[in-house]
Amino acid sequence: MSLELISLENIQEVAHTYGYWAIFLGILLENLGIPLPGETVTLVGGFLAGSDELNFWLVLSDAIIGAVIGGTCGYWIGRVSGWPFLVKVGSIFRISEVRLMSIKDQFSQNAAKAVFFGRFLALLRVFAAPLAGIAEMPFGKFFLYNFLGAVAWASLMVTLAFFAGKIVSLEQLVAWVGQFAIAALLILAALIVVPLWIESRQVKKVSGEE
Repeated sequence: MSLELISLENIQEVAHTYGYWAIFLGILLENLGIPLPGETVTLVGGFLAGSDELNFWLVLSDAIIGAVIGGTCGYWIGRVSGWPFLVKVGSIFRISEVRLMSIKDQFSQNAAKAVFFGRFLALLRVFAAPLAGIAEMPFGKFFLYNFLGAVAWASLMVTLAFFAGKIVSLEQLVAWVGQFAIAALLILAALIVVPLWIESRQVKKVSGEE
């Protein structure tokens, strides 16, 4: 989820001024868990490559390396200090540590999918790596899915902007990708919430029968 204060014009200006460094750092910081618009940064990089202002392969390499390094750092932040922080936040919202442990176990069962496919969802792209660290996902397994996800996501975003940018405006492209991300989040939420709702109804029904 990109920050409202960072407009597309601001990102373009920074990318024009700092080039590959802007792309690398923007994506790295987002993957550290900072909610920067890494997806938009990547699209801007691909668009500038399509306009022959930047090199396609260097933009793609920047995006992949920034995502891998940022994700790895985010993982270790979650692994070293994420759980105590999560417990403190949970206590504020009156979520017991037992409940948090249950959520942690559930995430652990789907950690590989979350790390890989989370690249394509704004909120998960920010939080998947720290959550994988909190869930104590084996680092070797995390690194593999983090790397594969980074390559797949960066290749899609940079290539899409490189070619589509020759046909439509950057503003339209960013809007379309943003709409797709929202739709994907809604579908993901439905896939998570609906089964939980059905399970809770079944539990209540059984309890009522007893």
